Amino acid sequence: MGSILRTADAAGVHGVIIPKHRSVGLTSTVAKTSAGAIERVPVAKVTNLVNTVNDLKDRGVWVFGTDMQGTDYRRWNAEGASALIIGSEGKGISPLLKKQVDEMLTIPMIGNIQSLNASVAAGLLMYQGFNSRHPL
Repeated sequence: MGSILRTADAAGVHGVIIPKHRSVGLTSTVAKTSAGAIERVPVAKVTNLVNTVNDLKDRGVWVFGTDMQGTDYRRWNAEGASALIIGSEGKGISPLLKKQVDEMLTIPMIGNIQSLNASVAAGLLMYQGFNSRHPL
């Protein structure tokens, strides 16, 4: 979580939403790993991610999820208000939450590993969003 917050700060992400239950807390270890980003990136803990996604969509935010089956993330144009859901490394995003997203994104892999560490996947996707907003 600390690495995700650190990358979020570097990429200009406005905030991070985490589930209140079954997620890492904002511990001293997370704070240390974040290199101070925990003080600059707002973190909202919510009780229901599906409701939160629906609220975001009602406010005009496009919501993207991550999955092994989806659009290649390198084709993602993240201009405009966007939210990104990073699933757990083992289980991914719940089927109910998947139904709420506007589009699923995938990170292509050609090796034997079938998933990346959540913070690495989040970093790749946050910087794709950054690149969409700040072209060379």
